[in-house]
Order: sequence, then structure tokens, then C-alpha cells
Amino acid sequence: MSGHNKWTQIKRQKAKTDGQKSKVFSKFAKLITQEAKRAKGNVNDPSLRTAIEKAKSFNMPNDNIDRAVKKATESSTAALEAITYEAYGPGGCALIIEALTENKNKAAQEIKHILSNHSLSLAAMGSATWAFKKTAGTWEAQTTIPLSPEDSEVMATIIEELEENDEVQEVFTNAE
Repeated sequence: MSGHNKWTQIKRQKAKTDGQKSKVFSKFAKLITQEAKRAKGNVNDPSLRTAIEKAKSFNMPNDNIDRAVKKATESSTAALEAITYEAYGPGGCALIIEALTENKNKAAQEIKHILSNHSLSLAAMGSATWAFKKTAGTWEAQTTIPLSPEDSEVMATIIEELEENDEVQEVFTNAE
């Protein structure tokens, strides 16, 4: 029986974890590149330092961090834009989706596609942010909405699919 030896199992597990690490590292590389561009390559800038510390907490290698900072100081790099999308999820709970992308149209279409797979759509600007307060770069829910167990499962799958997208940095919700 092929595929049942120890090496094959290790190889499959390693491939799976390496794929997950790669997604996380690419998101942090985009974030570091944006912050380094904003700080003009000054690694002592507080926002860049915070992004680097957050990446290091996920065990991102120093070579990748240095490459992201160096990429931001080059003149040929494309400008990354931070975009905030709003939507309403199952049970009427609000979603705030923060994305970092080079192409706004591509990011918007990918997010719309994920939401439409669950019969949801993007909301108008300001229609979901009223339920949140922005503090220290994160969104905190001012009001929470209880969800049924079925809606909670749907919400978990939506958030998981959104976070798997390379463009999406963070997803915030006011669901309990």
C-alpha cells in the first residue's frame, strides 16, 4: 500500500503547515511593506515596529521581514492601499473587513464573491461602522448581537473564508 509510510505522512503534514505559514507570512509582508513605505524605511517608527513585532510573534523569519522593508524603499514597488469594506452577516451582525491590496477592484470582487456564496453582499459606507469604535488600529464592538448556533456556524465559515484570502488583513464582527 503506497502512501502509508511515515515519511509520506510527515511530508503531507509539512506541506499543509508550510502552506498555512506562507499565507500568514505573505499577509504580514504586505503589512510591513505598507508601514515601511509610510515610515520611509525607518525601522524605529512605532507603526512599523508594531507590524514587525506582530510578524515575529508568528515566527516570521528575519530575512522575510528585511526583504519586505527593503521592497518598500525601492521606487519600483506598487502602492498598497488599505481599504475597509462593510457588510452584514447572518442574524444581522455587522462585519468590517480590512484589506491591503495593490488592486482595489480585484480585492472588492474577491470579497463580494465570498459574501455572495453565503447570500450576503457589501453594505454602504458607514452602515456597519456605527456598531464599532476604532481604538489603537482595531475595531471594538460597541454593541453585540447574539447569534443562533446555525448562524454562528455560518459566520465562522464566512470569517474563515475571508481570512484565507490574501488581500484581507483582518475581519471584525459584533456577533457574540
